[in-house]
Amino acid sequence: MRDDRGRLEDILLAIDKIERAVGGKSQQDFDQDEMLQVWSIYHLQIIGEAVSRLSEDFLKRTPDAPWRKAIGMRHILVHQYFGIDKDIVWGVIEQELQPLKTVVSKALSEI
Repeated sequence: MRDDRGRLEDILLAIDKIERAVGGKSQQDFDQDEMLQVWSIYHLQIIGEAVSRLSEDFLKRTPDAPWRKAIGMRHILVHQYFGIDKDIVWGVIEQELQPLKTVVSKALSEI
């Protein structure tokens, strides 16, 4: 069974994969590249799943982290796949991943 450290490492790896694939691309590039969209959505799902499996104790120790947002995003991507808004996905990639990466990196250094 994976522990919190392993799940946090999974989150960082998924963020890194998105950043490498998207790096230097514009929203227009993203909108026109279905494979990039699928790649990004898949790794956002991994992030949400990993967050959802972090221990309650860990979540309580990091109350300011955007854990619920990551889980909520995963639910939308998995269960409402027919209504995924590419603009929202791009916004998450552009605005939310770096702050999440910072929080996760800090949490890993404290474990």
